[in-house]
Amino acid sequence: MTVFELRGEYITLDALLKATGLAPSGGAAKVMIAEGAVQVDGGVETRRGRKLRAGMVVAVAGQTVKIHQP
Repeated sequence: MTVFELRGEYITLDALLKATGLAPSGGAAKVMIAEGAVQVDGGVETRRGRKLRAGMVVAVAGQTVKIHQP
């Protein structure tokens, strides 16, 4: 599990995928999300603008990222 340090109140799902390297680009992140390949807190998420806050967990392609507020 990777831990992502949140710098503000939230980060959008597509931005998180790009920032963590789970998606090589914003366009790729958009496609992954639209295809239902991304889960947020155990459920499939298809909204690329989904706001992620501290404590939430994102899973894609067997990799997991936990959002942490420093």
